[in-house]
Parts: sequence; structure tokens; C-alpha cells
Amino acid sequence: MATPPTLTTADGLRLHLQRWPGPAAARGTVLIVHGLGEHSGRYAHVAAQLNGWGWNVLGYDQRGHGRSQGARARLRRDDDLLTDLALVIATARAEHDGPLVLLGHSMGGLVAARFAAEGTLAQPRPWYRDVDALVLSSPALAADITPGQKRLLAVMSRLAPDVAVHNGLKPEWVSRDPAVVTTYETDPLGHDRISPRLAKFILDQGAWVRERASAWTLPTLLLFAGSDRCVSPAGSEAFAAAAPKLWLTAQRFEPLGHEIFNDPEQAEVFAVLRAWLSTQLPARR
Repeated sequence: MATPPTLTTADGLRLHLQRWPGPAAARGTVLIVHGLGEHSGRYAHVAAQLNGWGWNVLGYDQRGHGRSQGARARLRRDDDLLTDLALVIATARAEHDGPLVLLGHSMGGLVAARFAAEGTLAQPRPWYRDVDALVLSSPALAADITPGQKRLLAVMSRLAPDVAVHNGLKPEWVSRDPAVVTTYETDPLGHDRISPRLAKFILDQGAWVRERASAWTLPTLLLFAGSDRCVSPAGSEAFAAAAPKLWLTAQRFEPLGHEIFNDPEQAEVFAVLRAWLSTQLPARR
């Protein structure tokens, strides 16, 4: 029986799924959560690497992104992205045995980290699902925002929470590879929008993840760019400083830009990811 190409959310939106099957005796599944304004299709090269290391890979376009339904860069409820992720996790568990690893980039890193942080509570919310490990790529745990911008966001969040505006990010910030930037700019499935409700979610939940870091008990690999201009590396630094070293491995790639899997030194990043996965979740015999 063919697997469906979409999932339907609790509020009736169809989410596009992207599957990259691994070998018959796969080590487990990696679920990719993409960033703001992009989509899961941009991670085919990441999936190819993971497939080659013995992993199944599943991706999805978050609501308001790529081929999924929903107004661009808007939320109906503050926890929409978390309940959507819970739905995809349940699907991944149903389709494949073995460990499940969340790999989130940028906004997707924030969503994955916020989801995992719920597990640090004595009574997690009903949408929470266990995962076996977490990989964060340049997660949006903090942003460089001025006091004036914070005040404006507070006002807009009350008066016009769903008005989509330009996200303020420049395409040349995503990578130091001009070819990657050109492809990003011309991608018909991408967009440059954000709404006040979504921006507030990112800022508020990034702060909450940092606050919960000291209670972390999930094997986590944090990889972030030292020259990032899309998110603040200070958020990753703060999380790394607070999280127990027993559970967290962190590496800062100083010269790299935001998309560490798309910069010229991407082979170094993949090498770190492969080694960590092999150590934390060795191949089954």
C-alpha cells in the first residue's frame, strides 16, 4: 500500500511529506524540520548523506511553507507548529521501527528544540511525543532585535498578529556559496514573509528553550555558525553553557554562514554529524 504524500492537521490543513527511504535494515529515522521561508525539498542532499549512513529520512513542509497548505508564514494558534510536528512524529513512528532523531534547522531548530523541551516538564502537554535524539542546525534560539523592534512587535502582536511582512533577512546571509544563494532566491516554493504571531512565537519560545536547558536529558547535537546573520549565535552559546554536558555536544563553526549544510565547508559539518550519530545511536546488529 502506497504511503500518502500528505498529512491532515487537526485544523484541516494538508502538510506535504517528503520521504527518502534508507536501506532495508535501516538504523532508524531522521525527521527533518526546515526553516523559515523554505521547504523540505532543500534537504535532499542532507537526506542523501543520511541514507548513505543507513538512515531512513522523512521531511515535511511546515504549514504556510512549500507545498503545504496555510497562509504564508502565519499561525492560527501559538502552538500550531508543535502540534503539526507531533503529527509527523506519530507518522514516522508508525512507518518505521528503530530510533527517531529530530534534525531541525533555524526556525525548524527552534521548533524541534521547543518540542523536546516539553519533555523536561513533569506533566508535558498532550501533544508531546518522545524522540530518541535531537540535532540542531543554527537554531533560532535568539535573534538580534533592538528594543524598538521589540516594542513594535508587542504592539503588532496585539493589533495585527496575522499580517505577513518581509522577514528582514537577506538572501546572501544564508550561505557563503553564491550558487546556493542564487538557487535560494529563485526557488518558487520559498518566500520572505513573517507574521507578528510567528515572530513572537520564535522569540518567546527560543527564550523558554534556553531557560529549560539546565533540565535537558535528551542526547543533543548542537551545530551552529559563528558568522550567522539570520539568527544570533548567542542563543546557541547560552543554551550550550546551561545544558548538562552529559546530554549535549556543541560545536561552533566559526567562519560558516547560516546554512551550515550548504556552506563550502559542509563536509566538515557532515563529518561531525556522522560521528555523533554513530556514537549515540550505533548500527543495530
